[in-house]
Amino acid sequence: MEALVNDWRGRRVLVTGHTGFKGSWLSLWLHALGAEVTGFALPPLSEPSLFAAARIDELIAHHEGDVRDLTTVRAVVEASRPEVIFHLAAQPLVRLSYREPVETYATNVMGTVHLLEAARRTPDVAAIVCVTSDKCYENREWVWPYRENDPMGGHDPYSSSKGCAELVAAAYRSSFFAQGPALATVRAGNVIGGGDWATDRLIPDLIRAFEAGASPLIRSPDSVRPWQHVLEALGGYLKIAERLLIGEREFADAWNFGPSDDDTRPVSWIVERMRAAWGGAPHPQADHGPRVHEAGLLRLDCSKARTALGWQPTLNLETTLDWIVAWHKATGRGEDAREVTLAQIANYSAASSRGSLRVAA
Repeated sequence: MEALVNDWRGRRVLVTGHTGFKGSWLSLWLHALGAEVTGFALPPLSEPSLFAAARIDELIAHHEGDVRDLTTVRAVVEASRPEVIFHLAAQPLVRLSYREPVETYATNVMGTVHLLEAARRTPDVAAIVCVTSDKCYENREWVWPYRENDPMGGHDPYSSSKGCAELVAAAYRSSFFAQGPALATVRAGNVIGGGDWATDRLIPDLIRAFEAGASPLIRSPDSVRPWQHVLEALGGYLKIAERLLIGEREFADAWNFGPSDDDTRPVSWIVERMRAAWGGAPHPQADHGPRVHEAGLLRLDCSKARTALGWQPTLNLETTLDWIVAWHKATGRGEDAREVTLAQIANYSAASSRGSLRVAA
Protein backbone atom coordinates (compact mmCIF):
# COMPACT_ATOMS: atom_id res chain seq x y z
CA MET A 1 0.00 0.00 0.00
CA GLU A 2 3.01 2.28 -0.43
CA ALA A 3 2.03 5.67 -1.86
CA LEU A 4 2.76 6.08 -5.57
CA VAL A 5 5.52 8.71 -5.54
CA ASN A 6 5.27 9.56 -9.24
CA ASP A 7 1.57 10.40 -8.86
CA TRP A 8 2.35 13.20 -6.38
CA ARG A 9 5.42 14.90 -7.80
CA GLY A 10 4.43 18.42 -8.83
CA ARG A 11 0.75 17.97 -7.97
CA ARG A 12 -0.99 20.96 -6.40
CA VAL A 13 -2.50 19.85 -3.07
CA LEU A 14 -4.51 21.82 -0.53
CA VAL A 15 -4.54 20.59 3.06
CA THR A 16 -7.01 22.29 5.40
CA GLY A 17 -6.13 21.91 9.05
CA HIS A 18 -2.44 21.58 8.20
CA THR A 19 -1.36 23.14 11.51
CA GLY A 20 -2.96 20.31 13.48
CA PHE A 21 -1.33 17.05 14.49
CA LYS A 22 -2.65 14.91 11.63
CA GLY A 23 -2.40 17.75 9.10
CA SER A 24 1.25 18.33 10.00
CA TRP A 25 2.17 14.69 9.41
CA LEU A 26 0.26 14.72 6.10
CA SER A 27 1.87 17.96 4.92
CA LEU A 28 5.36 16.60 5.60
CA TRP A 29 4.55 13.33 3.82
CA LEU A 30 3.11 15.08 0.77
CA HIS A 31 6.11 17.42 0.57
CA ALA A 32 8.44 14.42 0.77
CA LEU A 33 6.51 12.86 -2.13
CA GLY A 34 7.15 15.97 -4.21
CA ALA A 35 3.73 17.62 -4.03
CA GLU A 36 3.26 21.40 -4.07
CA VAL A 37 1.37 21.82 -0.82
CA THR A 38 -0.80 24.73 0.26
CA GLY A 39 -2.09 24.76 3.82
CA PHE A 40 -5.10 26.60 5.23
CA ALA A 41 -5.89 26.57 8.94
CA LEU A 42 -6.05 28.47 12.18
CA PRO A 43 -2.77 28.84 14.09
CA PRO A 44 -1.74 25.68 15.99
CA LEU A 45 -4.10 25.00 18.89
CA SER A 46 -1.41 23.57 21.17
CA GLU A 47 1.92 24.83 22.45
CA PRO A 48 4.21 23.18 21.58
CA SER A 49 2.98 21.89 18.21
CA LEU A 50 4.39 19.61 15.54
CA PHE A 51 3.71 22.32 12.95
CA ALA A 52 6.05 24.74 14.71
CA ALA A 53 8.59 22.15 15.87
CA ALA A 54 9.02 20.76 12.35
CA ARG A 55 8.99 24.25 10.75
CA ILE A 56 6.40 23.14 8.23
CA ASP A 57 5.71 26.72 7.15
CA GLU A 58 9.18 26.69 5.52
CA LEU A 59 8.15 23.84 3.21
CA ILE A 60 4.65 24.75 2.04
CA ALA A 61 2.48 27.76 1.19
CA HIS A 62 1.05 28.55 4.63
CA HIS A 63 -2.22 30.47 4.96
CA GLU A 64 -3.98 31.19 8.23
CA GLY A 65 -7.75 31.47 8.21
CA ASP A 66 -11.01 30.04 9.47
CA VAL A 67 -13.14 27.51 7.54
CA ARG A 68 -16.19 29.22 9.05
CA ASP A 69 -15.45 32.18 6.74
CA LEU A 70 -16.76 31.23 3.28
CA THR A 71 -15.18 34.24 1.55
CA THR A 72 -11.70 33.36 2.82
CA VAL A 73 -12.09 29.68 1.99
CA ARG A 74 -13.13 30.53 -1.56
CA ALA A 75 -10.20 32.91 -1.97
CA VAL A 76 -7.62 30.30 -0.87
CA VAL A 77 -9.09 27.54 -3.03
CA GLU A 78 -9.30 29.81 -6.09
CA ALA A 79 -5.75 31.13 -5.61
CA SER A 80 -4.08 27.75 -4.99
CA ARG A 81 -6.02 25.92 -7.76
CA PRO A 82 -5.53 22.52 -6.12
CA GLU A 83 -5.89 19.27 -8.01
CA VAL A 84 -6.45 17.46 -4.71
CA ILE A 85 -7.94 18.66 -1.44
CA PHE A 86 -7.54 16.93 1.91
CA HIS A 87 -10.08 18.49 4.27
CA LEU A 88 -8.88 17.97 7.84
CA ALA A 89 -9.80 21.32 9.42
CA ALA A 90 -12.03 20.59 12.41
CA GLN A 91 -12.77 21.08 16.07
CA PRO A 92 -11.39 17.64 16.99
CA LEU A 93 -12.09 17.13 20.70
CA VAL A 94 -15.10 15.43 22.29
CA ARG A 95 -14.83 17.10 25.69
CA LEU A 96 -14.35 20.56 24.18
CA SER A 97 -17.50 20.05 22.13
CA TYR A 98 -19.52 19.95 25.35
CA ARG A 99 -18.12 23.36 26.29
CA GLU A 100 -18.26 24.85 22.77
CA PRO A 101 -21.09 23.14 20.86
CA VAL A 102 -21.83 26.09 18.55
CA GLU A 103 -18.17 26.44 17.53
CA THR A 104 -18.00 22.66 17.01
CA TYR A 105 -20.98 22.54 14.66
CA ALA A 106 -19.96 25.73 12.87
CA THR A 107 -16.47 24.39 12.19
CA ASN A 108 -17.20 20.73 11.50
CA VAL A 109 -20.46 21.12 9.57
CA MET A 110 -20.47 24.57 7.96
CA GLY A 111 -16.71 24.44 7.51
CA THR A 112 -17.23 21.33 5.40
CA VAL A 113 -20.02 23.05 3.45
CA HIS A 114 -17.76 26.03 2.77
CA LEU A 115 -14.88 23.85 1.56
CA LEU A 116 -17.08 21.80 -0.77
CA GLU A 117 -18.84 24.91 -2.06
CA ALA A 118 -15.48 26.51 -2.91
CA ALA A 119 -14.22 23.29 -4.51
CA ARG A 120 -17.21 22.87 -6.81
CA ARG A 121 -16.56 26.34 -8.23
CA THR A 122 -12.86 25.66 -8.93
CA PRO A 123 -12.35 23.71 -12.20
CA ASP A 124 -8.86 22.44 -11.29
CA VAL A 125 -10.11 20.31 -8.38
CA ALA A 126 -10.20 16.64 -9.39
CA ALA A 127 -10.31 14.85 -6.04
CA ILE A 128 -11.46 15.66 -2.51
CA VAL A 129 -10.80 13.53 0.57
CA CYS A 130 -12.97 14.74 3.44
CA VAL A 131 -11.78 13.49 6.83
CA THR A 132 -14.48 12.83 9.43
CA SER A 133 -14.20 10.36 12.32
CA ASP A 134 -14.93 6.86 13.56
CA LYS A 135 -17.30 8.58 16.00
CA CYS A 136 -19.69 9.59 13.18
CA TYR A 137 -21.67 6.36 13.68
CA GLU A 138 -24.71 5.89 15.89
CA ASN A 139 -22.80 4.11 18.64
CA ARG A 140 -24.87 1.33 20.18
CA GLU A 141 -22.01 0.06 22.39
CA TRP A 142 -22.20 -3.34 20.75
CA VAL A 143 -19.37 -5.78 20.13
CA TRP A 144 -19.62 -5.70 16.31
CA PRO A 145 -17.44 -3.24 14.38
CA TYR A 146 -19.18 -0.52 12.38
CA ARG A 147 -19.40 -0.69 8.60
CA GLU A 148 -19.52 2.26 6.22
CA ASN A 149 -23.25 1.79 5.57
CA ASP A 150 -24.25 1.85 9.25
CA PRO A 151 -26.38 4.83 10.37
CA MET A 152 -24.80 8.14 11.29
CA GLY A 153 -25.39 9.42 14.81
CA GLY A 154 -23.48 10.87 17.73
CA HIS A 155 -24.30 11.28 21.42
CA ASP A 156 -22.07 14.34 21.94
CA PRO A 157 -21.76 17.48 19.78
CA TYR A 158 -18.39 16.41 18.31
CA SER A 159 -19.59 12.96 17.23
CA SER A 160 -22.88 14.36 15.95
CA SER A 161 -21.09 17.07 13.98
CA LYS A 162 -18.95 14.44 12.25
CA GLY A 163 -22.05 12.45 11.34
CA CYS A 164 -23.52 15.68 9.95
CA ALA A 165 -20.35 16.30 7.93
CA GLU A 166 -20.75 12.85 6.38
CA LEU A 167 -24.32 13.69 5.38
CA VAL A 168 -23.18 17.01 3.91
CA ALA A 169 -20.53 15.24 1.84
CA ALA A 170 -23.03 12.64 0.63
CA ALA A 171 -25.46 15.39 -0.42
CA TYR A 172 -22.78 17.32 -2.32
CA ARG A 173 -21.59 14.11 -3.97
CA SER A 174 -25.05 13.28 -5.31
CA SER A 175 -26.16 16.87 -6.02
CA PHE A 176 -23.06 18.49 -7.49
CA PHE A 177 -20.21 16.02 -7.97
CA ALA A 178 -21.69 13.40 -10.27
CA GLN A 179 -19.39 15.14 -12.75
CA GLY A 180 -16.27 17.09 -11.80
CA PRO A 181 -14.45 16.49 -8.50
CA ALA A 182 -14.62 12.97 -7.06
CA LEU A 183 -15.40 13.15 -3.34
CA ALA A 184 -14.57 10.50 -0.73
CA THR A 185 -14.99 10.58 3.04
CA VAL A 186 -12.63 8.76 5.39
CA ARG A 187 -13.32 7.60 8.93
CA ALA A 188 -10.24 6.72 10.95
CA GLY A 189 -9.92 5.37 14.43
CA ASN A 190 -8.05 7.08 17.28
CA VAL A 191 -4.91 8.22 15.49
CA ILE A 192 -1.83 8.56 17.66
CA GLY A 193 1.80 9.41 17.02
CA GLY A 194 4.72 11.60 17.97
CA GLY A 195 4.18 15.34 18.16
CA ASP A 196 0.62 15.36 19.47
CA TRP A 197 0.26 17.78 22.37
CA ALA A 198 -3.53 18.23 22.33
CA THR A 199 -5.43 18.43 25.60
CA ASP A 200 -7.84 15.73 26.77
CA ARG A 201 -6.20 13.00 24.65
CA LEU A 202 -4.77 9.91 26.27
CA ILE A 203 -1.36 9.70 24.60
CA PRO A 204 -0.46 13.42 24.90
CA ASP A 205 -1.62 13.37 28.53
CA LEU A 206 0.62 10.37 29.20
CA ILE A 207 3.63 11.97 27.51
CA ARG A 208 3.20 15.18 29.50
CA ALA A 209 2.98 13.24 32.75
CA PHE A 210 6.00 11.06 31.93
CA GLU A 211 8.13 14.04 30.96
CA ALA A 212 7.19 15.77 34.23
CA GLY A 213 7.75 12.62 36.29
CA ALA A 214 4.13 12.76 37.45
CA SER A 215 1.41 10.14 37.73
CA PRO A 216 -0.95 10.29 34.74
CA LEU A 217 -4.65 10.75 35.51
CA ILE A 218 -6.83 8.15 33.77
CA ARG A 219 -10.56 8.72 33.18
CA SER A 220 -11.91 5.51 31.64
CA PRO A 221 -9.50 2.57 31.99
CA ASP A 222 -11.92 0.04 30.47
CA SER A 223 -12.83 2.03 27.33
CA VAL A 224 -11.83 0.37 24.07
CA ARG A 225 -10.86 2.43 21.02
CA PRO A 226 -9.45 1.62 17.55
CA TRP A 227 -5.96 2.99 18.27
CA GLN A 228 -3.62 3.28 15.28
CA HIS A 229 -0.54 5.20 14.21
CA VAL A 230 -1.35 8.38 12.32
CA LEU A 231 0.56 7.10 9.28
CA GLU A 232 -1.82 4.16 8.93
CA ALA A 233 -4.77 6.50 8.40
CA LEU A 234 -2.83 8.92 6.21
CA GLY A 235 -1.60 6.07 4.03
CA GLY A 236 -5.22 5.14 3.41
CA TYR A 237 -6.14 8.74 2.59
CA LEU A 238 -3.32 8.94 0.04
CA LYS A 239 -4.38 5.69 -1.61
CA ILE A 240 -7.97 6.90 -1.90
CA ALA A 241 -6.83 10.18 -3.45
CA GLU A 242 -4.64 8.34 -5.95
CA ARG A 243 -7.58 6.21 -7.10
CA LEU A 244 -9.76 9.29 -7.48
CA LEU A 245 -7.07 11.10 -9.44
CA ILE A 246 -6.85 8.36 -12.06
CA GLY A 247 -10.61 8.53 -12.58
CA GLU A 248 -11.81 5.53 -10.57
CA ARG A 249 -15.01 7.18 -9.37
CA GLU A 250 -16.21 4.03 -7.60
CA PHE A 251 -13.79 5.09 -4.83
CA ALA A 252 -15.79 8.31 -4.33
CA ASP A 253 -17.48 6.84 -1.28
CA ALA A 254 -17.08 6.42 2.49
CA TRP A 255 -14.13 4.43 3.88
CA ASN A 256 -13.10 3.09 7.30
CA PHE A 257 -9.43 2.90 8.29
CA GLY A 258 -8.69 1.22 11.60
CA PRO A 259 -6.50 -1.39 13.28
CA SER A 260 -6.82 -5.13 12.95
CA ASP A 261 -9.78 -6.61 14.82
CA ASP A 262 -7.45 -8.37 17.27
CA ASP A 263 -5.39 -5.22 17.91
CA THR A 264 -7.94 -3.06 19.75
CA ARG A 265 -7.09 -2.51 23.40
CA PRO A 266 -8.54 -0.77 26.47
CA VAL A 267 -7.10 2.40 27.94
CA SER A 268 -5.54 0.49 30.86
CA TRP A 269 -3.48 -1.67 28.48
CA ILE A 270 -2.26 1.41 26.59
CA VAL A 271 -1.18 3.06 29.83
CA GLU A 272 0.81 0.08 31.07
CA ARG A 273 2.45 -0.51 27.67
CA MET A 274 3.45 3.16 27.44
CA ARG A 275 4.85 3.08 30.97
CA ALA A 276 6.95 0.05 30.11
CA ALA A 277 8.23 1.60 26.88
CA TRP A 278 9.06 4.89 28.58
CA GLY A 279 10.88 3.23 31.48
CA GLY A 280 10.40 4.19 35.10
CA ALA A 281 7.18 6.15 34.67
CA PRO A 282 4.99 6.58 37.78
CA HIS A 283 1.84 4.50 38.24
CA PRO A 284 -1.40 6.09 37.00
CA GLN A 285 -4.11 7.47 39.24
CA ALA A 286 -7.85 7.64 38.67
CA ASP A 287 -9.17 10.95 37.44
CA HIS A 288 -12.16 11.84 39.63
CA GLY A 289 -12.87 15.13 37.86
CA PRO A 290 -16.14 16.02 36.10
CA ARG A 291 -17.31 13.40 33.60
CA VAL A 292 -19.09 13.68 30.28
CA HIS A 293 -20.48 10.87 28.19
CA GLU A 294 -17.83 9.16 26.05
CA ALA A 295 -18.19 5.92 24.10
CA GLY A 296 -17.10 2.84 26.00
CA LEU A 297 -16.66 0.47 23.04
CA LEU A 298 -15.93 1.41 19.45
CA ARG A 299 -14.52 -0.72 16.63
CA LEU A 300 -14.36 -0.26 12.85
CA ASP A 301 -14.90 -2.84 10.12
CA CYS A 302 -12.19 -2.13 7.54
CA SER A 303 -12.87 -5.09 5.25
CA LYS A 304 -13.97 -2.72 2.46
CA ALA A 305 -10.59 -0.95 2.43
CA ARG A 306 -8.72 -4.25 2.62
CA THR A 307 -10.70 -5.84 -0.21
CA ALA A 308 -11.22 -2.95 -2.64
CA LEU A 309 -8.19 -0.80 -1.90
CA GLY A 310 -5.57 -3.32 -0.85
CA TRP A 311 -5.00 -1.36 2.35
CA GLN A 312 -4.06 -3.05 5.61
CA PRO A 313 -2.36 -1.99 8.85
CA THR A 314 1.43 -2.12 8.83
CA LEU A 315 2.28 -1.43 12.49
CA ASN A 316 0.78 -3.36 15.36
CA LEU A 317 -0.18 -1.44 18.47
CA GLU A 318 2.94 -2.34 20.45
CA THR A 319 5.14 -1.05 17.64
CA THR A 320 3.01 2.08 17.33
CA LEU A 321 3.53 2.91 21.00
CA ASP A 322 7.27 2.21 20.67
CA TRP A 323 7.41 4.68 17.77
CA ILE A 324 5.66 7.36 19.84
CA VAL A 325 8.07 6.92 22.72
CA ALA A 326 11.04 6.92 20.32
CA TRP A 327 9.80 10.17 18.70
CA HIS A 328 9.48 11.99 22.02
CA LYS A 329 12.72 10.60 23.43
CA ALA A 330 14.59 11.70 20.29
CA THR A 331 13.17 15.22 20.21
CA GLY A 332 13.64 15.46 23.96
CA ARG A 333 17.36 14.85 23.37
CA GLY A 334 17.40 17.79 20.99
CA GLU A 335 17.07 15.94 17.68
CA ASP A 336 15.30 17.89 14.94
CA ALA A 337 11.54 17.21 14.97
CA ARG A 338 11.27 17.48 11.19
CA GLU A 339 14.02 14.94 10.59
CA VAL A 340 12.67 12.54 13.22
CA THR A 341 9.21 12.74 11.65
CA LEU A 342 10.48 12.29 8.09
CA ALA A 343 12.56 9.30 9.19
CA GLN A 344 9.47 7.61 10.62
CA ILE A 345 7.55 8.37 7.43
CA ALA A 346 10.34 6.78 5.37
CA ASN A 347 10.49 3.76 7.67
CA TYR A 348 6.74 3.34 7.51
CA SER A 349 6.69 3.57 3.70
CA ALA A 350 9.40 0.92 3.48
CA ALA A 351 7.66 -1.31 6.01
CA SER A 352 4.26 -1.00 4.30
CA SER A 353 5.72 -2.20 1.02
CA ARG A 354 6.98 -5.30 2.85
CA GLY A 355 3.85 -5.80 4.95
CA SER A 356 5.89 -5.53 8.16
CA LEU A 357 4.36 -5.36 11.61
CA ARG A 358 7.55 -4.38 13.42
CA VAL A 359 10.25 -2.03 12.24
CA ALA A 360 12.70 0.21 14.07
CA ALA A 361 11.44 3.72 14.73
